[in-house]
Amino acid sequence: MTTAPLRKDAARNWERIVAVARALVDEGTPLQLNDVARRAHLGVGTVYRHFPTAEALLETVATPSLEALAAHGEQALADDNPGRALADFLTRTIEAQVTDASLSTVTAAPTDALPHTTELKRALRSVGRQLLERAVDAEVVRADLTSDDMVPLMCGIAYAANVHSAPATRMETARRYLTALLEGMYLR
Repeated sequence: MTTAPLRKDAARNWERIVAVARALVDEGTPLQLNDVARRAHLGVGTVYRHFPTAEALLETVATPSLEALAAHGEQALADDNPGRALADFLTRTIEAQVTDASLSTVTAAPTDALPHTTELKRALRSVGRQLLERAVDAEVVRADLTSDDMVPLMCGIAYAANVHSAPATRMETARRYLTALLEGMYLR
């Protein structure tokens, strides 16, 4: 099923809503559709027509990062060095989690408001699993690691970096924590 393109005014409203939501997320402010409408100088009905729930809006805000990660994961699968491919994908994942406050909530949600989010999350889990399996098969990563282990480990690194470092050093801290994880999971 395809949808008709939005009228120009509706498209501008959609963009304004998403931009306001992005700003709120970046500030650490929980998304409330009424607040978004007020800040976007739009009627609340306009916001609800585009986004029936705050979760749908948050997923829309996270979509560019999810799409970029999925695309990077596909590129990583083409790397003929399985250890490097996995490390590069995990590094990009941590960088995205630390720089995009919408990702942790969206990726941790047990259900999705938008089918596209479900597709993207499925693609990310699949590529992550494939990259890990390739590294295990190449005997560069511990064989006892599973893809189910990687999600909480990566979330833990992002959470720890966000909680235990200042914004100016957050990325450096996350990379240091990831390096420690990678050194523990790679075979010598």
